[in-house]
Amino acid sequence: MRFKNKVVVVTGAGSGIGRAIALAFAKEGASVVIASHHSDGKKVEQEIVKAGGKALFVQADVSGSASVRSMVDGVIKKFKRVDFLVNNAGILLHGDAVSTSEADWNRVLDVNLKGMFLCAKYVVPCMKSGAIVNISSEWGLSGGRDVLAYCASKGGVVNLTRAMALDYARKGIRVNAVCPGLINTKMLTGFFSKKELREIGQMVPMRRIGEPEEIARVILFLCSDDASYVTGAVLSVDGGDMAGTY
Repeated sequence: MRFKNKVVVVTGAGSGIGRAIALAFAKEGASVVIASHHSDGKKVEQEIVKAGGKALFVQADVSGSASVRSMVDGVIKKFKRVDFLVNNAGILLHGDAVSTSEADWNRVLDVNLKGMFLCAKYVVPCMKSGAIVNISSEWGLSGGRDVLAYCASKGGVVNLTRAMALDYARKGIRVNAVCPGLINTKMLTGFFSKKELREIGQMVPMRRIGEPEEIARVILFLCSDDASYVTGAVLSVDGGDMAGTY
């Protein structure tokens, strides 16, 4: 087991990609902190414990400083350490520059970008070494129609990652970003119809959309010793979708 006696904090771990990441870490022996704004994280905790793993569900709003600080305090109280942080929590709201309200803009940026800053702010002082992985998106690299705030937030994640990688390299903390493409999650299925998903999947070079577990395996690689010289990287995991874009 690659992560025995290690502790990982995964935000947005109640469903989708976050859930897959939490389960994958647990199978590799890690103690998993399931941070979620919603109560669905409790089910993931129970799933891990039932399988013989160690997990702690913490209901937290990553956009709030007090909530994040409380979450980290709870983690240290129970596990005494943090080795890995996976900043996965995110939301998507529709709108272009005209139709996006200021409130919606602030909400998306607060969760998707400020949330990663706050988690790093309070988790990094608890880390002696280890790794941080920030989840961006292919829309953070290329942009997308009618998702202005989401694209802006995920583009910000890319350079947040690079800056953090430089800041913490000498502390032995590696920081990388993953940019998922079209992945089979509620966020995607809520955005497109089943017919549209089939058609879009055929447009991906690998001719299908990805599964959350395929993202999780990349996250575990980036946190493992196999990626010991990898920091500041921005890795597209998208079936080749971005290969001809830039």
